[in-house]
Amino acid sequence: MRQEQGVSKEVEKNFIDLLAEEVRQKESEAEEKQRIADIKLLEAKKIASQYQKEADKCNSGMETCEEARERAEATLENQMKETALWELRARQRGWKEGAKKSRAHF
Repeated sequence: MRQEQGVSKEVEKNFIDLLAEEVRQKESEAEEKQRIADIKLLEAKKIASQYQKEADKCNSGMETCEEARERAEATLENQMKETALWELRARQRGWKEGAKKSRAHF
């Protein structure tokens, strides 16, 4: 009976040792997986930051382009008004569209 108790206690100790080793192994695996996840998260943050910088540059470029388009549009509008004014003055002084001038007096 004592021998059986001794064997039983040794089996129990071996079982506990095996469980403890399994727990340590699982902890080690979990730590490695966490380390890999942390690395991937850091890489993802870096990539997201790069994309954000590119998006900011793109938005800035679009704003600059839009401002230039608006200025060009305003300049064109002013030129069209000025052209219309000069054309009106020329018509008031007898100019007709399509009329040819003689170069004889040059």
